[in-house]
Amino acid sequence: MLSANAGDAPRTDPSAAAPVIARALGDEVRRTGFARGVVGLSGGIDSAVSLLLGAKALGPSNMLAVALPVAGSSPGSMGHARLAAAAAGVELRVVDLSGVLSALESALPSPDRVRRGNLAARARMAALYDLSAAEKALVVGTSNKTEILLGYTTLWGDMAAAIQPLGDLYKCEVRALARHLGVPAPILEKAPSADLWEGQTDEGELGFTYDDADRVLYQWLDCGRLPADLVRSGVPEPLFRAVERRVMGSAYKRRLPLVLKISSRTAGMEYRLPRDAGT
Repeated sequence: MLSANAGDAPRTDPSAAAPVIARALGDEVRRTGFARGVVGLSGGIDSAVSLLLGAKALGPSNMLAVALPVAGSSPGSMGHARLAAAAAGVELRVVDLSGVLSALESALPSPDRVRRGNLAARARMAALYDLSAAEKALVVGTSNKTEILLGYTTLWGDMAAAIQPLGDLYKCEVRALARHLGVPAPILEKAPSADLWEGQTDEGELGFTYDDADRVLYQWLDCGRLPADLVRSGVPEPLFRAVERRVMGSAYKRRLPLVLKISSRTAGMEYRLPRDAGT
């Protein structure tokens, strides 16, 4: 853990943030021509918060909550997904993707545990986008700022969404928002996990805690403190370098695919529709 003088953690007032995010989420969904949203419920805190915000923004009857288990998923995750759906007043739909994942694994060259996890994340998102089309419901994402900056997300998997209501909130801020919104205690208290294989935890994979990552990221990127200053103030250099490697090595995940420009006006560059500019 970081020393006491290693810098402040990010703080957002959840009572102020919740209505602002909910209002913006509702406006964005309706602006795109949709009236409903769909969230993949993992049983964790992030997806629970996204669902609760969506229910506030659009009404519980306009939110579709979907659990997407695969072989090896924790039975506890399903129970927690049901708790989250009940807290939001939303009916939970279960789509078992075990057969889909098994077929992908048998068609590909011996996927290891990490590759299998990526396949599971992408299979889940394929299912969500199909339900989006079938139910005319926009895919509401569940990625937070910490995961996005660390690249601890699967490209075209869990980070794929039409809108990310938690994308500018660090993990510690999502926890505070979860308590404010009334996320059930068993979800708040569980170790963060993408539930990609038995016993998997986010912090075990990362090699550091979310709380430590939040402090380093906030002080370094939001507050603009230099690495040497952070180390002098109590951040262990190995921790900073581990965070830095993840941030720098995952920059490609935070960009749209590179367009190799050969014309004078290129979509997304010079040629931008009003909607692209956020108007």
